[in-house]
Amino acid sequence: MIFFDGEIYENNMRDKLLADFESRICDTLSIESLSAERVILAAEKIIADIENGAFDDIISELNVDNTDHYKRLIIANLSRENLEYRLKTELGDTDFTTDFKNGITPKIRVMTKPLGVLFHIAAGNAEGLPVMSVAEGLLAGNINILKLPSADKGLSVKIVKRLCEYEPLLSHYIYVFDTPSSDVRTIQTLAGFADGIVVWGGTEAVKAVRSLAPPGVKLIEWGHKLSFCYVSDYVNHTDELSALAEHIASTKQLLCSSCQTVFIDTDGKKELICFCEIFLPYLEAAVGKHKSTSIGTRARDTIISYTASLEEAIGIRQISPDTLSGKGCSLIIKDDSELELSPMMCNVLVKRLPKKDIVHTLRNAKGFLQTAGLICNESERERLTDLLLSAGVTRITRAGNMSAYFSGESHDGEHPLSRYTRKVNIEPNY
Repeated sequence: MIFFDGEIYENNMRDKLLADFESRICDTLSIESLSAERVILAAEKIIADIENGAFDDIISELNVDNTDHYKRLIIANLSRENLEYRLKTELGDTDFTTDFKNGITPKIRVMTKPLGVLFHIAAGNAEGLPVMSVAEGLLAGNINILKLPSADKGLSVKIVKRLCEYEPLLSHYIYVFDTPSSDVRTIQTLAGFADGIVVWGGTEAVKAVRSLAPPGVKLIEWGHKLSFCYVSDYVNHTDELSALAEHIASTKQLLCSSCQTVFIDTDGKKELICFCEIFLPYLEAAVGKHKSTSIGTRARDTIISYTASLEEAIGIRQISPDTLSGKGCSLIIKDDSELELSPMMCNVLVKRLPKKDIVHTLRNAKGFLQTAGLICNESERERLTDLLLSAGVTRITRAGNMSAYFSGESHDGEHPLSRYTRKVNIEPNY
């Protein structure tokens, strides 16, 4: 399926459509400009459609347990309040003139302009992400080419088609291609039209895109990250342990912001065992509460769990002799202090990490750090927050909010709109 110039085409039309694509792009860049207000107005109409159930048929086919929460998340992302806030905080003053009084520097007009054309290569582990990525590109004024992930189920095409019906100008700014990752020739062709490539995915996906990106094209990576919970006191914070368990059970540890490892502020193994004995009943209860009713989700969860067990059986994944098993979950005590990906599906790694070693240890995962859930006494929160930030963590929350959405937040410590734009300097004619 291809979405091109506001219409849907079969994949066998791809080469014919791409034959004059560069000319079409140049015409759009030469004649038309896209204002953020037009994007916001169209987004408001999409929000009304979502609220009225216009996309419920496709959303029900996605691997989403709580569809109401999923819909609220999209609505929050596309709301006028959120988009206007992001324009203000991420781009700031987009048109001003400098006037330095040094007798050397002339007046210079500084403007924020779109990169031009963005090629979005979306990952399949977060349903709805393709639409969000394109929305950000539109808000920055770019033409957007989207390569769909296999798990999209047609949701992105349906939403962007409706967007273009509400604002016809957008049909010149959104192009969607249902192209498999194995079709390197087409992906390389699409990359050749871009001024920037936005890639969502793991290390191997980013490496693959780097290898095919044309010289001079800006590569904007939103790679996979690792998140964890740091606990310096749990005896007096049982409510937060319950919230952490809810987070783990509801996300199945499948998101970049999901807790993979629980670090305990201790040097001793005895303390790890004590924590696990206290935490396991909370985790069991949360797992029982968050059993999936979706056949697709249950099948995915089973495959992931089975893969992990096979890796253990053949020695790819190390089996810990200190594992506390519960119904549908486990806590795996390990002797090292390194941050790593867990077996997922509510199988949580538990490790020691004294606060004095936070920076030295977590720096080993620099570039992959994202969210830290923090359970501690209030008197320690500021100091522990400073240590985690110094180590490279980009997001610190309460344990239960590790995967919560906060309007206006950054992506992995960076603002997307600033990466999707460029600053231009113009000497005024006066």
